[in-house]
Amino acid sequence: MDLLLVILLGVIAVAVVTALGQRLGVAGPLLLVALGLGVGLLPFVDVPEIDPELILVGILPPLLYASAVRLPAIEFRRDLAPITGLAVVLVVVTALILGWFFSLVIPGVEFALGVALGAILSPTDAVATGIAKRLGISPRVTTMLEGESLLNDATALVLLRTALLAVVAGTFSFGGAVLSFLWAVFIALVIGAVVGVLALRLRSWVGSSGASTAIGFTVPFLAYLPTEHLNGSGLVAAVVAGIVAGQGAQRWFTPGQRLSDEVNWRTVELVLEGGIFLIMGLELDQIVEDVLARHEGIVSPTLVALAALLIVLVVRAAYVAFLLWAGRARRHGTDRARFEEFDARLDSFAENGFPSRGGPGSPVRAQPSPERIERRTGLMRRRVARALADIDYYQASPLGWKHGSIIVWAGMRGVVTLAAAQTIPRSVEERPTLIYIAFLVALVSLMLQGLTLPWVVRKLRLDRGDESADDHDEKDRLEEQLRAAAASALDDPALRRRDGTAFDSDLVERMRQRYAQPITEEFSVGAQDMLELRIAIIEAMRTRLDTLSSGGTFSTRSLRHSLAELDAHQLSTELRLREDD
Repeated sequence: MDLLLVILLGVIAVAVVTALGQRLGVAGPLLLVALGLGVGLLPFVDVPEIDPELILVGILPPLLYASAVRLPAIEFRRDLAPITGLAVVLVVVTALILGWFFSLVIPGVEFALGVALGAILSPTDAVATGIAKRLGISPRVTTMLEGESLLNDATALVLLRTALLAVVAGTFSFGGAVLSFLWAVFIALVIGAVVGVLALRLRSWVGSSGASTAIGFTVPFLAYLPTEHLNGSGLVAAVVAGIVAGQGAQRWFTPGQRLSDEVNWRTVELVLEGGIFLIMGLELDQIVEDVLARHEGIVSPTLVALAALLIVLVVRAAYVAFLLWAGRARRHGTDRARFEEFDARLDSFAENGFPSRGGPGSPVRAQPSPERIERRTGLMRRRVARALADIDYYQASPLGWKHGSIIVWAGMRGVVTLAAAQTIPRSVEERPTLIYIAFLVALVSLMLQGLTLPWVVRKLRLDRGDESADDHDEKDRLEEQLRAAAASALDDPALRRRDGTAFDSDLVERMRQRYAQPITEEFSVGAQDMLELRIAIIEAMRTRLDTLSSGGTFSTRSLRHSLAELDAHQLSTELRLREDD
């Protein structure tokens, strides 16, 4: 009963503090850490030791899954290379440098154990970087930060596992670490994708929003558990399943299912995220006591922790500077000219067929059928259009030193660092000191960077006026595409009610005139036939939206905004139909 009461009070505290943070303009996680610190220091409060497995298995998979569902997949694909560099290369380099540093300054800590602690401190946290998303930073920057924090846990935890095995064995194998990492990522990609696809199909078949959401809550764990059993990265599997669910929801789910998922996962994320930061503050008192029990004071471990945080920031700044230099060195103008030239040649291919391969004297191969030539050229045109859209994206949102500064300063440490630190075996003599260093790095990183990030953003004076104008123009262009889809559906003689009967021609004409206006214009309550026709048109527009999603011409944000509008209109129309019935 006492545990239940504590949980209930914790949920209420998370909700109230989050709401208070929104009113004060302060990130809720920071206030929750402060609240936890204050409560934990009260003499009559006894904070029980929290099993790290509870966080690693019970909290992180659904939390990362919820973030992955909303990950903008188009932008994530475009910046996959720098995100992978931040999530893999930067974590490994940081862990090795920190491992060397800890082996020098902490008595009794060998290089392998130092690398283990370095791996604990290296990954940024998806929960912590959520603070940056609330500040109106460039969408490209927030996508890179979120993508990095979702993927770098695999690198860090695999490296931690390998380093801890080396501590026991007495040797550190870099080749073994690489093989372990590749296997962990491979099996996570496979299992995460399979679980995500199967869950999509099952939830689509179930249909009911409530039942579908109940199944959805099990997906991150169904991806995590078998992956961990096969020595893979369960967290990456949960992320992959989330990305699959987020991208497949538009095609496979009903509007009611999508709305239910949105509301329920945001609630789960709020409670779990807030609970983690509350726990983070509550644990400080016990961690300090453990360190004091082994040392005469905490000055030396504190200085080591602060030096480690400085090293982390310096290494991160150097690597981000390299990424910016590599991005500027790429010549998008040359790429555009090459793709445009190839696009022009496709007209010749479509008319005359594809050129024969081989040199003089080689046998001439028969040309494919006209239908196959048309399919191949159509596929190539779509790929070229997507490549040109990617180039437009890079040129419209270039990354400068101001964006790089935000990427560096927003890379905070958080709950993954805390949970991973507690997995250090109790047989390790310096375990309390290492946990204290990890906790202090995460705490100072979160408080220092989290509290000052809004000030940094204001001082950099990043102008988003052009981006806002571009967003407005993009939404107008997308709305034109959807109205065109509606007009095309109304001209289609195969347009039918859900029972298969045809619509009255006068009704179709009236609807055609209405859809000449913006799609957000409200319709008056009409007859059942009008409502049935409206649903059919909305479904045609959603089909066009699904096609546009794969082209890369529009941003994920605009596409999801339009999808939400269509879903809202359909739910409203279906409610009117039920009232008429």
